[in-house]
Amino acid sequence: MPADQQLETVVDAFSLSPADRELLPTAEDVDFYQEHGWFLTRKLLTDAEVDELVEASERFYAGHRDRTLPTRPPRLAYWTPEKGDVHRHNDYIFYEDATIRRILSKPVIAATAALIARTDQIRLWNSTLIYKPSGTADERNIVPWHFDRHYWQTCTSDNMLTAFIPFHDCDEEMGTISMVDGSHTWKETGAKDSTTRHFADRDRLELEDMLQENAAFNGTEVRKVPVVIPKGHISFHHCRTYHGSGLNTSGRPRRAISLHLQDRDNAWRPFPLADGSNVVYNNDVLVRPDADGHPDYTDPQFCPVLWEGRL
Repeated sequence: MPADQQLETVVDAFSLSPADRELLPTAEDVDFYQEHGWFLTRKLLTDAEVDELVEASERFYAGHRDRTLPTRPPRLAYWTPEKGDVHRHNDYIFYEDATIRRILSKPVIAATAALIARTDQIRLWNSTLIYKPSGTADERNIVPWHFDRHYWQTCTSDNMLTAFIPFHDCDEEMGTISMVDGSHTWKETGAKDSTTRHFADRDRLELEDMLQENAAFNGTEVRKVPVVIPKGHISFHHCRTYHGSGLNTSGRPRRAISLHLQDRDNAWRPFPLADGSNVVYNNDVLVRPDADGHPDYTDPQFCPVLWEGRL
């Protein structure tokens, strides 16, 4: 569907205010995302909404939960206070905190995702609250080069995307997210069982080597672009775009949420490993089964529709 036509679909679907309509990506913005694999939005969240995210995250770190997961998935990233002042990741924040869920459900966010991904439906895939401390050279605070599709091998779609939402101005000093420009178009040298493991479980140098090997295989150079994100703006990236982040040297913690999103066409598929077993993604033990007994990635509890167009 042409980008201009889908813009009207977004507007019709949510009756966005004139102010919100001005925030949506243009046809040129959609083309930029499709070409480069990432996109920086206009100011989609107000300062008050961002400040409310900070307050909600502090309550969460202090122990507040509006609801908790019914079971613990096998690879859950979940910081707790006894782990100390380290790089914190807390998966399923959208599910567990009502304030954060309300703000991240703001229609203009999902409408933007739908436009740039050229889909008529956006559903939640997962969400992670992130806190990167400052003033430490601990390599665990470095996010090595990776792309999210590797961890989503149980998905049929190659059109999923992630919104990176900092709670403040976010620049290189704070260890902002950086993209490898255009890497979403690369072909891989070959999938391996190890690529299904999260970057936190991988060797950073191994991942750097993989990035360089894939660039060489595609006959291109690695062009790294740090994304400077003003408060209230959001950085989107394609599920096959290599990205990472460096140390936070700002003197302040870097706070953010990664909001992972799926398009209408995404569904579960088996992905066998060399030992004969299948990959199990965390959602697989939480969502309801479909008619065939497989994980249902349209489960409204864990994968709610955040935007849907009227075609």
